[in-house]
This record gives sequence, structure tokens and C-alpha cells, in this order.
Amino acid sequence: MKLSFAIMFGLCASLLQVQARAEAPEDYRYRLPLTLQGDGPWYRLTLPFAVQQAASHDDLRDLRVFNAAGEPLAFSLQHSSGQQAEQRSSRSVPLFALQGPAQQAASAARIRVQRATDGTLVELLDSPAHAESEVLRGWLLDVSAIEQPLIELELDWQAEDGFQRFSIEASDDLQHWRALSEGQLVRLTTAGERIEQRHVRLPGQRARYLRLLWRDAPAVPLSNAVVHSATAEWRAAELAWSDVLTGQRLDSGEYHWELPRALPVSRLRLALEQPNMLLPLRVQSRREGQPHWQGLAAGVLYRVPGEQAESRNDELALPGRSVQQLRLHIDARGGGLGNQPAQLQLALPGRELLFLVRGAGPYQLALGQAQAEPASLPLSTLLGGRSQPLAAQTGEARLTDMPQHLAEVASEQASERLGGAGQRLALWIILLLGVALLGGMAWSLLRDKGRTPGPPSA
Repeated sequence: MKLSFAIMFGLCASLLQVQARAEAPEDYRYRLPLTLQGDGPWYRLTLPFAVQQAASHDDLRDLRVFNAAGEPLAFSLQHSSGQQAEQRSSRSVPLFALQGPAQQAASAARIRVQRATDGTLVELLDSPAHAESEVLRGWLLDVSAIEQPLIELELDWQAEDGFQRFSIEASDDLQHWRALSEGQLVRLTTAGERIEQRHVRLPGQRARYLRLLWRDAPAVPLSNAVVHSATAEWRAAELAWSDVLTGQRLDSGEYHWELPRALPVSRLRLALEQPNMLLPLRVQSRREGQPHWQGLAAGVLYRVPGEQAESRNDELALPGRSVQQLRLHIDARGGGLGNQPAQLQLALPGRELLFLVRGAGPYQLALGQAQAEPASLPLSTLLGGRSQPLAAQTGEARLTDMPQHLAEVASEQASERLGGAGQRLALWIILLLGVALLGGMAWSLLRDKGRTPGPPSA
């Protein structure tokens, strides 16, 4: 009986040991050195196509980062997302004083304007009537040379301390004005300390002219005006592109590719080497072992002359389903590819890895473990409650060595699948032996109990 318990304990210990070894770097097929740039302690790594392909799972649950001592590091795995990018510019603009009667509204300031053919303000002439009773009521800013939306004014003035309040109006023709914003300048000095507010926010609209009007008091002399403008554009999420893959030509107009494993491909790019190419095409896919092809996408790729430059469309969006075999059918009526080989690139959704270094380097990225469990933390947990990392504390990580050719990845992944199957088989054998041993122990106890002699008869 003691021998049976010893055997059972040894089997359980072996099972636990097999599971515990999954977090050692040596148990991952790929171990890629990392080069760090910046002070950290957080570092960001954009995962290339070859690394995502080398993983055993589409969700990259088998990805780990280790330090020199083989200790796993905390990390968060995020999808690359689109973002709003802003390009800002600044420009000093001409200033023109607006004179008007002190007793009338500020908007009654009289002006006579001369403009160049491009609309730029050349000269602003005051009416000579009652010049001795007029005061400085505001300023006209010529912003016609700025094409982007206006987001901020930066003003410098010559006056004593105090608050300067004014309205801001916009116009495109100097005749029709619309209210844009309210502004306030501040300059205060006390005990050798100075407080200044020279910036005024604008609502991000385009205009050719701005008018600043002081309503309750004469305007202050402005010495300089700088207008800040910005153009916002949406940048799509980054994609991870593969190396160039050459397809196998089948029938006329049909080409075939096979990937090492099924991948959620979201875009393809076909090489158009010659000018004046027009390629109506259909894309089909199937996974390994499936007999039938399924439609994936259809479109027209082209490289043709345009009005001023060549017009080119060599990419086609895909729905992001996991595919392993890809077939491209090109309509021969468009002329086809001619003698050039069918070379395309595939794109996966971009993935970013943010990890927190601990312990000494060098550090390495490990992946390629079929039995690994997810280890990615929520981003706020990794950052100690913040939603975004601080730029000053986030460096860049780069891979110094990784699989470069899909053929190498394919052969290694085949070995990995065999190794994973072997590990699963070993675990099942251990479990079945343990169950059999427990059954044998139970049967032995029941048999011994049945053989227990009863009390002696009188």
C-alpha cells in the first residue's frame, strides 16, 4: 500500500513539474534578444508579422518577456488603434489699428481697405473726419495667408498691468463679421513676481481676417501677434506587413499561396511592376483540411496614368478571418500580370507590447508554446492605475534577431506542433496511469475488507 501511495505521489509531482516548466525561457521555441532604448522602466515593442506568425495562438497568449535570470516580466498586450494626429504651425501676422469715436460702439470703427489680388491686406486707412476725437478701439489681423483652422492667438502688448478683455470676430470679406470667441489678456506684477496670460484659445475655424474689439475701454497698443493653426488628420491603425511572398501559378490567371498556419489576415498588397496595369480579381481562402474554397474579397487593383501623377491602388482590404491557403483569380480581360510573378504581402492587425523591466538584462522575448496560458495584464494594472504611459518613462524596445523567412517559421512550427502533441500525450498517459492506480488502490481496499474474519462462534 505504501508503495502505491509513493507511485501516486511521484506521478502527481511529475505532472506538476511539467506544468511548472512552462514559464521557463527554455520551454519556448523562440527566444529573441531585445535591445532597449531610453530610461524606462516601461518599454514599448511593436510586434512584426514574423513574430505574430511564429506564435502558437492568434491571441499571442504564449508570448512572454524574460530577464537575464529567467524571471518573467509583467506586460500588457494591446491592439494598435487609429488616432487623431495634429500638425501645428505658427505664423506672425500683420496688425492694423482700428480707430473709432469714443462714444460709439467699437464695431463703428471706420476703415477703408486696399487689398492685393490674392486677398492679402495691403493697407488700412482711417477716415480723417473727427480724427481728434477718435481712440484706439481694436485691431485687425490679416490671417489670409493661413489656410489651416485657427486654434490660438498669442499677443504681446505695451501697457501697464491689468486685465484686457475683448471680443474676437471673423470675416472672409471685411464686410460680414461673425462672433468667434472672447479673449482676455492678463499682466500683473507684485513683489518682483509677474503673471502673464498672452494666449487666447480659438474654436478651430478658418477665416481670412480677425477683428479684436475692446468694448468698455480703449484698446492697448499691440506690438506683435502670432496665430497658431493646426490640421487634424485621422491616422489608421498600423498593420504588420509580411515579407514578399511569391505565389504558385496554377491555371491561367490563378495563383496560390499557403501559410505555415492560419492567420487573421486583414489586408493584401500585390506588386504591380509595370505601368498601365488593370487587375479585376477575386480572393478565396480555406483552412488546412477543408475541401472547399470560400470567397474572401473582390476588387480592382490598378496602376494607370492620372491627371498630374500616376494613379495607383495595389491594396485590397480583407475581412480578417483566419486563413491558411489563399487563391487569387485575376480576370484575363484586364490583361493579367503578364510575365511577372505574383508577389504579394499580407498584413496582420498591429499589436503592441508594453512591459515593465525588472532585474538585470539582457532581456528576451519568448513565444512558441502551445500549452501556455494568457499572461497579459490590463494596461491600467501594468501602469499602476494610469490609463496611458508617461512619455518620459517609456522607452523603445527592438528585436535584434527574429525569424526572417516564412519557410523557417513553417518548419519550426511543424516541429512545435509535434512537440506540443507529444507533451499532451505524455500528460494524458500520466493522468490515465494515476486514475488506474487510484482504481487499483480502491479495489485492493475493498478486497482486504471482504477478507476480514468475523467474530469466533461460541
